[in-house]
Amino acid sequence: MGSRSKYFSSLFTLEKKPKKGLFAVEWVIMGYLVLTTLFMLLTYVKLQNPESMLWGRFRVIAITAAMWGIYRLVPCRLTRLFRIVAQMALLSWWYPDTYELNRILPNLDHVIAAKEQLLFGCQPALLFAQKAPWFLFSELMNMGYTCYFPLIAVVTLFYFFCRYQEFMRASFIILASFFVHYVVFDFLPVAGPQYYYPAVGLDQIAQGVFPNLHDYFMTMREPLATPGDPSGVFYQMVVDAHAAGERPTAAFPSSHVGVSTILMLLAWKTRNRRFFWLLMPFYVLLCLSTVYIYAHYAIDVIAGWVFALLLYPLLHLVYTRLVKE
Repeated sequence: MGSRSKYFSSLFTLEKKPKKGLFAVEWVIMGYLVLTTLFMLLTYVKLQNPESMLWGRFRVIAITAAMWGIYRLVPCRLTRLFRIVAQMALLSWWYPDTYELNRILPNLDHVIAAKEQLLFGCQPALLFAQKAPWFLFSELMNMGYTCYFPLIAVVTLFYFFCRYQEFMRASFIILASFFVHYVVFDFLPVAGPQYYYPAVGLDQIAQGVFPNLHDYFMTMREPLATPGDPSGVFYQMVVDAHAAGERPTAAFPSSHVGVSTILMLLAWKTRNRRFFWLLMPFYVLLCLSTVYIYAHYAIDVIAGWVFALLLYPLLHLVYTRLVKE
């Protein structure tokens, strides 16, 4: 009981040498904000919602400044956590922002779908759900897809409570990996099967016909219905999540796969094998589910794995060079 009380009090213990400026990951986010704002200014007349995009960026700056101010008033572990959680919460705003930027560029789904056909001889995203339509399997796949943000929260909090000395590094790697993916999505507009397939027609896709849609997704964003039984709990969770924030963007490489792979590498680095293997089934289901529910081409998944394996050591190195705490 005494050790718990001691740990709880440590959350509020004022740091002897509090960080004066922004955290390394906040500098990364501000850099991304500046980069995308410059892109917006260069393409302002082509954008559909430039004023709301700019206003959103001001809100990000204001929230970051407010969390910095709270930390400076009470510099402790808990306010550090609040600063990180605030940036993670803002990811739900940054994701659809990639669509606002990349929809003014020529769509590239026809290129990815053609590569998919060349590699596999078919479209796995089209066939997977058709070959496994059973209710329980569908619910497992949809559950796997909903595990994405819980996995992020679990790994982040594990580091905070159990590996605090590495918490800032781990949170940097997680958040920075998102924004590296977002840079790719901003300039590589791939909508994914759930948007490309219905735009072309499933009969055409099944015959291996992949036309160039040019700027089709500038205004159109009707997705395929999520496969599975609508009575399923996890099915409805995926449908609701898509209705709330999904856009024809961010398909290649899969950030679901890329970021979750980085999470698994961080889980392995904790040296707590029980923790790692506890997460593994959810990770496997998540990777499979991205293809099953039409969110990604199979080639997106492969690219997500490769991207994560390259990005993980690079972000470790960047953090080491940037931070001396």
